[in-house]
Amino acid sequence: MNDIDDPSSLDFSDFVFSESSPDFHIEAEIDPVDAEAQEAAILYANGQDEMVRTLLENAVRIHHFGPGERLWMMLFDLYKLSGQKAAFEALEIDYAQSFEKSPPGWRDRSSGPAKTKEVLAGNLLLRGTLTEDNNAAFDAIRQALEKNPKLRVDLSKVSRLDAGGCARLLSLMQQARKAGRELELLGRDTLQALLEKCVESGRAEDRECWLLLLELCQLQGQYERFEDLAINYAVTFEVSPPSWEAKRVAAPEPVLKRASNGAGDEVDADAYGLHGDIKASRFGDLSGYAGVHDPVIIDCVALKRIDFISAGALLNVLTTVRRSGKQIVFRHPNHLVAELFGVVGLKAVASIIFAKH
Repeated sequence: MNDIDDPSSLDFSDFVFSESSPDFHIEAEIDPVDAEAQEAAILYANGQDEMVRTLLENAVRIHHFGPGERLWMMLFDLYKLSGQKAAFEALEIDYAQSFEKSPPGWRDRSSGPAKTKEVLAGNLLLRGTLTEDNNAAFDAIRQALEKNPKLRVDLSKVSRLDAGGCARLLSLMQQARKAGRELELLGRDTLQALLEKCVESGRAEDRECWLLLLELCQLQGQYERFEDLAINYAVTFEVSPPSWEAKRVAAPEPVLKRASNGAGDEVDADAYGLHGDIKASRFGDLSGYAGVHDPVIIDCVALKRIDFISAGALLNVLTTVRRSGKQIVFRHPNHLVAELFGVVGLKAVASIIFAKH
């Protein structure tokens, strides 16, 4: 298979891929390790696990040093993903003898996804503006709420807001409560300081800013400030203010964990999560996420498999994101998926960080 020189020219949106046929082959001039890695990745994407196992087991007998190590990593992951612990342990011994270093350890991936989703996909960092016209930000919040019963939105990086943006945030909070979901605001001190500049007693403007400020005082447990603000609100707008509800005082803000990108730098703990076995996905919500994040972190620890069509669609979305100048990182994919990313050209627009073993 030829290298993909210009991934931006590819458009998989209307392309139909057939199931791999038995006579599928990689062009002869390609490096043998590349050829077997790519063929195994494509077969795995098509769900042909037995063929993948046979191919890789034969390959590691031949390529037992240097560049061939990536084939061993693919086989280790195949064994882990299919629960073949005995075969994994036997391969560990062969690996240690061939490469003279410690092999990757067995880790049960089945218990990882739920925890990862809660920690990573449950947090959203909003940068820039909380304004009515920031559709990307509000779409990202709405889409994240649909996926998570509890969502934390960090507003500590917000630099500007307006009444329309406050109205949209309040609406999302009300929708979450009605749906039995929880939208928790972080960076409340930052947001409160911005709102204090927008409210002025006797000036009947920016009503939604007042309401969001009252909401923050409620969440912060600031009863006296809430009462003073409620009186001024009633006088200014000549309507009854919201009532204090002691049960709605929020817990102290948690400190969000930061994750290392493998090079000693810290990145935001929230990430766009890929999970399970992905088939024929268009990733319609990824653009919204990418619109409010830089770098764009795509967490793959819970991703088992992605088919060729979905990988192509992912390339289309991320090529557009990359053109905007943002960095894109795939975090902790298994080696079978990572090789497929290379086949379709995703490595040209994103970097890949593997989990340490």
